[in-house]
Amino acid sequence: MKYIKYFFQFLLATMCFIIFKILGASISSKISGKIFEFIGPFFRSEEIINSNIKRAIPNIQPDEIKKIKKSMWNNYGRIFAEYMFIKNFRIGKLSSNIDIVGKDILDEIIKSKKKVIFISGHLSNFELMAMSIEKAGVSLSAIYRPLNNIFLNKIMETIRKKYICKYQIKKGIGGLKNLIKLKNENFSTALMIDQRVSEGILSNFFGIKASTTTIPGQLIKKFHIPVVPVYIERTKDIRFKITIHKPIYFNKNDTIQHITDELNKNLEAMIIKKPEQWIWSHNRWK
Repeated sequence: MKYIKYFFQFLLATMCFIIFKILGASISSKISGKIFEFIGPFFRSEEIINSNIKRAIPNIQPDEIKKIKKSMWNNYGRIFAEYMFIKNFRIGKLSSNIDIVGKDILDEIIKSKKKVIFISGHLSNFELMAMSIEKAGVSLSAIYRPLNNIFLNKIMETIRKKYICKYQIKKGIGGLKNLIKLKNENFSTALMIDQRVSEGILSNFFGIKASTTTIPGQLIKKFHIPVVPVYIERTKDIRFKITIHKPIYFNKNDTIQHITDELNKNLEAMIIKKPEQWIWSHNRWK
């Protein structure tokens, strides 16, 4: 039964992508954003979203919660439409819509042939971060979680490998082995650290324990490499600003727990800058 549901979701998404292609990036992004403002609440628990926001911003007023939720769904819809134009963001006329702050840091990584760990969260159109880093010339692998919908996942994997990051690594034990292999070949890694994982450790996230990935900590301990936080924000419509932060160096005696805690603090600071552009619908503290 679920495969029938997945197939109809695939057909609907395909029809939307065809329409988006006809309408163009800017109009499609706006329309899709407005549609998701309406339909989004039917697909995700309002209780979870409200609870997440209140945990992160304890003294927030109800009106502000409503604004954040509305903007979050709008951004969600925009991301959906913008998948159709990833190629244009990378090599087409939309490439000028992405401003990068800290390009000199990327240039230094390329020049020195250093391998680093780029970390971020599901902010704004998060797919554009790995794309822009690889496009700049960094040898990069990106960790991702496949979609549950096997039909849509094939489309997304094709887009990701062709226009976002060639070396896509699935989460899991097999993926970790491939990641270490690429690390030995001097590849940097990009990954999101903001979602709950079953194999993680408990680390404070906005002051509450949450199961958090240990992959950055494991790689830091094994390869003695720095972490480079990356932040993206939607500045207007389909224009974005990506900020590459200075590398963070940890001591060889730092524990994985300490490293994970520090990276969570870094992520918190990113989210609070523009909370309406983070995806609050994930059950982070389950």
